[in-house]
Amino acid sequence: MKPNSILILIPAAIALLAAQAVDPALEAARKQLDEARTTLAEPALNQARDSFAQLAKENPSNASYLYQLALVDSYRCDAADLRGDKKAAAAAIEQAIGEAQQSLKLNESSATAHSLLADLYGRRIGMGGFMLGPRLGPKIVAENKRAQELDPGNPLVLASLGRQYLHAPKMFGGDVDKAIENFRKSTQIDPHADETFVWLALAYRAKGDTANANLALAEALRLNPRSRFAHDTQAGK
Repeated sequence: MKPNSILILIPAAIALLAAQAVDPALEAARKQLDEARTTLAEPALNQARDSFAQLAKENPSNASYLYQLALVDSYRCDAADLRGDKKAAAAAIEQAIGEAQQSLKLNESSATAHSLLADLYGRRIGMGGFMLGPRLGPKIVAENKRAQELDPGNPLVLASLGRQYLHAPKMFGGDVDKAIENFRKSTQIDPHADETFVWLALAYRAKGDTANANLALAEALRLNPRSRFAHDTQAGK
């Protein structure tokens, strides 16, 4: 290789290393999000939201930050629901839907963003009553279908599909066995996903299989002993 060729490659190598370098702000925000989704504590949720909102503001073309922001707001909805604040829960889910939609405008090829949007539509149906089903139900199916087209082996895609089968009425495609199948596949691909083990437990419960539900919950708590979602599910909440 000629010396000039080496000189040409050096800037490219430096740029690659810079791109691979860890962003301290992003790493801090991710840790905050993990704490927030584990505890569902309002201070942790607000801290994570503030961090991702700042990152999204500073990087308006970065779809990933909007996706993470939508994820935080989905947990804020769960937390508000747990404390009985329906107004705050509704506001959080609407924010999350808007952020996920905006993320997909920036990057339509994100399978996980499509799956998240499907989950958010499902959550909205759960909050708004049966009348929202005919309007949002087909959107859930469409978002999950697109996610499968993009990345069928993604554990988050499989988990979202499992929730679709678990929550949908039987006449609209609900199927507990298919829910269990997809949750199991998801945990096989990502055996560290404590939340998916909780969803697997919920699906087993819906089927009346208490033994396997307890096993799935035990694994979720082994992976994340502080998980509010797992503890509440164990307590039957």
